[in-house]
Amino acid sequence: MSMATRADQQSSAPHAADSHDLIRVHGARENNLKDVSVEIPKRRLTVFTGVSGSGKSSLVFDTIAAESQRLINETYSAFVQGFMPTLARPEVDILDGLTTVISVDQQRMGGDPRSTVGTATDANAMLRILFSRLGTPHIGPPSAYSFNTASVRASGAITVERGAKKAVKATYERTGGMCPRCEGRGTVSDIDLTQLYDDSKSLNGGALTIPGYSMDGWYGRIFAGCGFFDPDKPIREYTKRQLHDLLHKEPTKIKVEGINLTYEGLIPKIQKSMLSKDVEALQPHVRAFVERATTFATCPECDGTRLSEGARNSRIGKISIADACAMEIRDLAAWIRGLDEPSVAPLLTALRDTLDSFVEIGLGYLSLDRPSGTLSGGEAQRVKMIRHLGSSLTDVTYVFDEPTIGLHPHDIQRMNDLLLRLRDKGNTVLVVEHKPETIAIADHVVDLGPGAGTGGGTVCFEGTVEELRVAGTITGRHFDDRATLKETVRKPTGALEIRGASTHNLRGVDVDIPLGVLCVVTGVAGSGKSSLVHGSIPGGAGVVSVDQGAIRGSRRSNPATYTGLLEPIRKAFAKANGVKPALFSANSEGACPTCNGAGVIYTDLAMMAGVATTCEDCEGKRFDASVLEYHLGGRDISEVLAMPVMEAEKFFGAGEARTPAAHRILERLADVGLGYLTLGQPLTTLSGGERQRLKLATHMGEKGGVYVLDEPTAGLHLADVEQLLGLLDRLVDSGKSVIVVEHHQAVMAHADWIIDLGPGAGHDGGRLVFEGTPADLVATGSTLTGEHLASYVGT
Repeated sequence: MSMATRADQQSSAPHAADSHDLIRVHGARENNLKDVSVEIPKRRLTVFTGVSGSGKSSLVFDTIAAESQRLINETYSAFVQGFMPTLARPEVDILDGLTTVISVDQQRMGGDPRSTVGTATDANAMLRILFSRLGTPHIGPPSAYSFNTASVRASGAITVERGAKKAVKATYERTGGMCPRCEGRGTVSDIDLTQLYDDSKSLNGGALTIPGYSMDGWYGRIFAGCGFFDPDKPIREYTKRQLHDLLHKEPTKIKVEGINLTYEGLIPKIQKSMLSKDVEALQPHVRAFVERATTFATCPECDGTRLSEGARNSRIGKISIADACAMEIRDLAAWIRGLDEPSVAPLLTALRDTLDSFVEIGLGYLSLDRPSGTLSGGEAQRVKMIRHLGSSLTDVTYVFDEPTIGLHPHDIQRMNDLLLRLRDKGNTVLVVEHKPETIAIADHVVDLGPGAGTGGGTVCFEGTVEELRVAGTITGRHFDDRATLKETVRKPTGALEIRGASTHNLRGVDVDIPLGVLCVVTGVAGSGKSSLVHGSIPGGAGVVSVDQGAIRGSRRSNPATYTGLLEPIRKAFAKANGVKPALFSANSEGACPTCNGAGVIYTDLAMMAGVATTCEDCEGKRFDASVLEYHLGGRDISEVLAMPVMEAEKFFGAGEARTPAAHRILERLADVGLGYLTLGQPLTTLSGGERQRLKLATHMGEKGGVYVLDEPTAGLHLADVEQLLGLLDRLVDSGKSVIVVEHHQAVMAHADWIIDLGPGAGHDGGRLVFEGTPADLVATGSTLTGEHLASYVGT
């Protein structure tokens, strides 16, 4: 046999390496998954769908992605693993065929005031290098253009011992780009002293109105024993020196009752403990105080650019780095293309590619100086995608969490093209998604359900899109559902007048938002919808705003604590048993002493994954055994917290356990479609759609006449959208005005009035392009929204 013949025979036989073409999952039990087993084809686009809470994220993120990350971490040495976050192995029997996973989730970017679109990507770093090479006058290295780097000057003697020689360095200098006045934040804060204390009272008489600053605790002992002022004298009678010591004194060592302590003025102490933190991360009562006591204004020294004078005055042509960061990214990309300097050619190429990726992904309307905390969930996810678009890596598994959130139907096609491009490079693409436009491009579909929470967690369907359409699952039945236009629309009872709105990219918009009806504000991403609604509708009395901000909460937080439901339940238990309400809180006196009310005991194993074991004393119930002897309606507190909302609604609605305050909250939870959630389920295990609906249920209890909702369909299955429309109708019929920022065509078709902004994004948007009924919008078809809505309703 010749060599050529043998080679031909070998080449015709499949290579062993080519047989690994599936990701196999067997026996997945993470969160609500019930021994799920699936086989996912590699180098294909697989969409995971199902009602909100059915287990999609538990399978894709908490099982497949989590195990891939854990296995990658294990390839590092024990020394390196000691510095890395420890990850537990997911609850699964077999996970086979995994590749490196890159997760692109919806987590909001950090709200730190110094974090911007430019710093969150590589764009700012490359711009700083560019200006340090080409900027005139030359002011220093790239750090001289960074608003995160302060200028430092120091002098003194440093003795360096090297062998027998000693060298002395006397000075040190580093040029940074941080504005010294605002410290790179772009805004300066001023404190309203009247919100800190009542100057007609003395300190001992309760003058301080700052949360946590009580004369009964340590602060009181420090104020009373410091000797800088008289705690029994009204503050308005203090001398200038005494008032300065109370408000501004630098940290000073003092001795109080024989204990060494540090005294510091109120203002620097508040700035460190409250004002330097992300406002959204503060406890509600502290956040309310900060918002009441501080006013933020644009820094007068840097005019909000965050940069030092040197960085602002160094230019390439007529453009400074502040000007470049303030441009819309598509304009900045055009300016960079106009630069021709061979000495930095590779840098210009890389910067052009990054900026072009922004434009390609539909974010060309952003600017690099946009604070990252102001991005919507969809924008944040697309910003994270940018670094992967030009990557040369292949055979990677990309995991996306509803990449179409925040996208107008016009923009969804562009996102679909990007997903297909990643697949066609030889990658496995896994997408958790509800939108039929994206499900339609899938090579393989996995439908989880049939319900949510304990009613879900099983695989209802696996196969192609065509097979899904004829399958009997909820997704299959609703896949081709289309809402119809209303035959009659409600008549407005009044109007909210907005005149000359110019927030962000709005161009002096004049519009009357009708009251007493369901009004939808729509337009392509970046057209100015949120700027109009959140920037122009006055907040405060009568306006209830439900945005997409994350819910803050630890693993101890649950629907009962978040909604305030636990309070009336604790009081009902206390009244029925003649004991204190604090006993019925796992975060207070009723907690199991062994696990401190956590229900589990966490064992730290250093660089190995920590282990959580169910507490043997309370068996995971979180309460002390003595507390569980108290009953209400035949149930103890742990049994009540294990109830689903629907069961609890009946339990607290009648009989011995009847508690009207608890029943009202439970009704609202059922109204927003969360009847399957258990009262004690940790907030950290809820899906994105569940968290937003939980927030909506909480706000529904507020006494407001105008409800402002920001994309309430985010994270909702096709079947759940129908329930949401019913809820919106009930709100309007009860006399409320509902204003919804939304892209979903079903909500648009169901509206009484539509306000369409555009025609494009950024400086191409910010104009009112249509206002009227959905039927009028479909009939004229004059805007992008009109075209897509007409196509959706089949006219």
